[in-house]
Amino acid sequence: MESYRELIVWQKSRRFVANIYRLTDKFPKSEMFGLTSQMRRAAVSIPANIAEGYSRKHRAEYVQFLRIAYGSGAELETYCGLKSDLGYVTKEKSAEFEELLAEIMRMLNKLISSLAIKQ
Repeated sequence: MESYRELIVWQKSRRFVANIYRLTDKFPKSEMFGLTSQMRRAAVSIPANIAEGYSRKHRAEYVQFLRIAYGSGAELETYCGLKSDLGYVTKEKSAEFEELLAEIMRMLNKLISSLAIKQ
């Protein structure tokens, strides 16, 4: 693989970031420095850490950055639950986002497992 851009998990996580930005744009303005900011930062962290880890060219460092990306996903899972609890998004819309995030998390977990085995 020539670039992290070829990774499906990176591509999906980038699209997910765009979706999070569109979603949080509809949150109350009072959340700009709260939930909106936290969700955006956690979402952006996923593809950013995949890219940064890939560029390190050392498997152990790459796996560590993938684990950070996975952790950001777990953080985002919490925020996704909160957005529903607070009534900012319908349960249907929330389920849509949560499913895509779950898919990204599964892909990251599989990538981490496959790289960690080769160490």
